[in-house]
Amino acid sequence: MPGEATGTEPAAAHPLWPAPFVGGTPVESSLTVPGSKSLTNRWLVLGALADGPSRLRAPLHSRDTSLMLQALRALGAQFEEIHGDSPFGPDLAVTPIPRPFGAAARRERSVDCGLAGTVMRFVPPLAALIPGRTRFDGDPHARKRPMGPVISALRALGATVEDDGTGSLPFTVHGPEAGGSLAGGELTIDAAGSSQFVTAVLLTASQLTGGLVLQHHSPDGAGIPSMPHIDMTVEVLREAGVNVDDSVPGRWVVSPGPVRAFDVRVEQDLSNAGPFLAAAVVTGGEVSIPHWPSETTQGGSHWQDILPRFGAAVEVADGVFTVRGPRSVSGVDLDLSEAGELAPTVAAICAVAGTPSRLRGIAHLRGHETDRLAALTAEINGLGGDVEETADGLIIRPAPLHGGTFHSYDDHRMATAGAVIGLVVDGVRVENIATTSKTLPQFPQMWAELLAGSRP
Repeated sequence: MPGEATGTEPAAAHPLWPAPFVGGTPVESSLTVPGSKSLTNRWLVLGALADGPSRLRAPLHSRDTSLMLQALRALGAQFEEIHGDSPFGPDLAVTPIPRPFGAAARRERSVDCGLAGTVMRFVPPLAALIPGRTRFDGDPHARKRPMGPVISALRALGATVEDDGTGSLPFTVHGPEAGGSLAGGELTIDAAGSSQFVTAVLLTASQLTGGLVLQHHSPDGAGIPSMPHIDMTVEVLREAGVNVDDSVPGRWVVSPGPVRAFDVRVEQDLSNAGPFLAAAVVTGGEVSIPHWPSETTQGGSHWQDILPRFGAAVEVADGVFTVRGPRSVSGVDLDLSEAGELAPTVAAICAVAGTPSRLRGIAHLRGHETDRLAALTAEINGLGGDVEETADGLIIRPAPLHGGTFHSYDDHRMATAGAVIGLVVDGVRVENIATTSKTLPQFPQMWAELLAGSRP
């Protein structure tokens, strides 16, 4: 039962979405996807801190980015939608938080984090710079997501945080007195649970009066998962004129100074491209995505290495990424520690593979939107699969799958994983497909358009 995977019962009111089934029909399509959530929300935070007005071109418009906009507005930033050239929504003009900090913000404010890790982790360090009290809360499962390292970091920097000793939402951040600031200095955190703990501190580090020397240390020697996300943070900081030295692994030195105003175009979300690419793999079809970046810090770039392991052929030519599926899908043995957000889609492909698979390096997924390891195990096995949860991942063995309900746990990547399996398993019904609005509101429509190009 889905309740066994997360400790909560699924909302009975959520409708069931009949996942389109194509059987032996290869999927053929060419499509683009909306902008990267990770990049959009990083740039929004930097825009709120910048030394002048900024512009985001082709940003993502989704629940996570809407929550970020609301949070930054509460702290004094302003945003205006302006016409752009993206088919997925307008550009955003950003007016930064007035200086001195707090000049235009309410003394008491609340931030709804929803289930967005980027909001619950990236915004509190910014709130700690602004006089007044900011209360953070979110969806019920958001209260289970680990926040301890961010709260501890803020306290170590001199901020006051009230969390009733839980190390999780809800909590209240107290900013400095009017005219005050946080000094910065040296800080050690344990980021073994999420790369977002490092990003949360780095994004505002240049606004500390003494800058910051940040170091990761885990008592058991564990590294940081999803390191490309930290590389992404460092890259956007440098693009905004912030001096960051990351020459020593696990250590970042950020100099104090301004965040330069910017005009940037947001890359497509390569992680959200995954389900569409997976459709080519599981059906033996062909899917192309134009405007694929030649260089990127997005974790979705790993698709170029992952999909051939299943027997697919991949090609990047003239900025178009094309995947051609194999006649039969082979199992894989993959370390996904650098791209854990891809694991649900990878697991969906593994579930229909002809040989066993092992996914490793993803223990941290237990602290994502839901416990993704438990959820994937429960839902694939609920369709007749043979999945075993391990200490740091999953073992997925071949098994005849059948139709049934695939619960999403209000997790966008669980919902899209169910859609991928439903392409080749008749009768799969995905509970709450609308949860894809977290990062890809157009998913049901885009999935239908993807399949419209299929040939008998």
